Amino acid sequence: MRKTTNNEDTVAAEETPRAETVGPTEFYDPVIRTELKKAAVWIGMITLVVGIIFLAQPILLILGGLVLAAMLDGGARLLGRILPWPRGLLLAIVIMGVSAFLVWTIIFAGSELVGQAIRLQSTIISQLERIGILAEETGLAFESVDLENLGQQIFNSVGRVTAAVTSAIGALGSMAIMLVLSIFIAAEPRMYERGVAWMLPLSEREQFYGNMNKIGFTLRRLMAGRLLGMAVEGFGTWILLWIGGVPLAALLGILTGLLAFLPNIGAIISGVLIILVGFSGGIETGFFALGVYLFVQFVDGYLIVPMIAKRAVDLAPALVIGAQILFGTLFGIIGLALADPIIAMIKVALESHSQRVRGHSKIQNSTIKA
Repeated sequence: MRKTTNNEDTVAAEETPRAETVGPTEFYDPVIRTELKKAAVWIGMITLVVGIIFLAQPILLILGGLVLAAMLDGGARLLGRILPWPRGLLLAIVIMGVSAFLVWTIIFAGSELVGQAIRLQSTIISQLERIGILAEETGLAFESVDLENLGQQIFNSVGRVTAAVTSAIGALGSMAIMLVLSIFIAAEPRMYERGVAWMLPLSEREQFYGNMNKIGFTLRRLMAGRLLGMAVEGFGTWILLWIGGVPLAALLGILTGLLAFLPNIGAIISGVLIILVGFSGGIETGFFALGVYLFVQFVDGYLIVPMIAKRAVDLAPALVIGAQILFGTLFGIIGLALADPIIAMIKVALESHSQRVRGHSKIQNSTIKA
């Protein structure tokens, strides 16, 4: 019998097949794939947060364009109930009507409003000085200078992230961008909706279309109530203050109408302005201005908002104020203006998701019982 050498034993061992194990670079290993998915989720979340921080302003501009598009779309739909014309023509009528109103306001009331704005500033300063003097006489521990700087300090603390947007040029540029976006989106909303849905799995598209329909309906109703409230508060304040002989009635009416777009906070600011200017004309004028403010807010808060806005989405006042403070501090005046619509969209999306989960749970429970 031939004896095997050590070399022959080594060769035989090398030729014998071994049970190989999966290496750390093999992605088809279930453990490796599970860990990679977890890491990808965390990386994606971190990337999303960083992206939102650095892209906050463009994201808000896009959301603002969506909100304006909902307003234009709502106007076109409203006209469509009266005029059986093509959608493009109805949308053009709405845009031209809004543009004509803005041009008319600037041409015929611009010079008067500029003069009233200058008077408003001096009136507010003088009234704050009077309040400071009265406070000193009663022994309170703050001075009139503190009151003069109070409003400026409040507005300076808002919008650290997007300070450029709050400037006049930045605000006009942002409005122009949002307006262009809104026109394109309102002209072909289904095209952009299908484009976004194309990036989703087939199983999620039906749910996405349903959510978009609900969000669109909610925004249209919310913005319809907001615009109607702005018109009623603006014109109502203007006419009633003018009848009562309150100074700067036209400017106060326009400011009240514009600030009505910011629920809760806008009403507080406009109320302070109306009361300060009213008492500058005397005690009786001041109480009349206070009565006008309370009456207008009553009509808007208890008639217009419940009739239109709350049928679409019922938002708690504390939730809206908290969102306005948070968005205003982080993103400036645009975040403050869009806080209410953003919260409404989030609320609708969460409610839709909750209904879907409950539906799946009922189906699973019925299957188990069967």
